Formats: sequence, C-alpha cells, structure tokens
Amino acid sequence: MTLEQLRIFVAVAEREHMTAAARALNVTQSAASAAIAALEERHAIKLFHRVGRGISLTECQSASKKDPLSASKRDPLRRAA
Repeated sequence: MTLEQLRIFVAVAEREHMTAAARALNVTQSAASAAIAALEERHAIKLFHRVGRGISLTECQSASKKDPLSASKRDPLRRAA
C-alpha cells in the first residue's frame, strides 16, 4: 500500500464519489479507480459497493470509519501497515 493509494481511499470514502475525490486530489478519475482496484486486489477485500454511478463503503470499512479502534482487529488493511 502506498501513501498515494491511502490518500485516494480516504478521499473517496469521505466524498463517496470517485470523480469528486480525484478532482480534490488533482488526479485523474482513472488513476483514482486504479488505486482503489489495486488496494482491493492486494488485500483481497472489497472496499466499496459500486451501484451505477454511486459508491459507498462496505460494512467492514464503515465500521472502521465509525470506530477505528474497535474495528482495527478485523480490518485487513490494518494488518498490512
């Protein structure tokens, strides 16, 4: 996991919109999508639900966002750090 991938993940999670996150970080939408796809593949976990043009955190990631201390034990991204 790179720092750039982590920044993109946080931006997408906060905005729940890939293009808005990409614009905020001054990267292309395809670069943001590729970074999220690389994270999902590397850690074998689905980070976001994608429905049409919408995107939202999966249940596991939502729990981490609400209470990172209690969720860190089951968060696969936490192990990789």
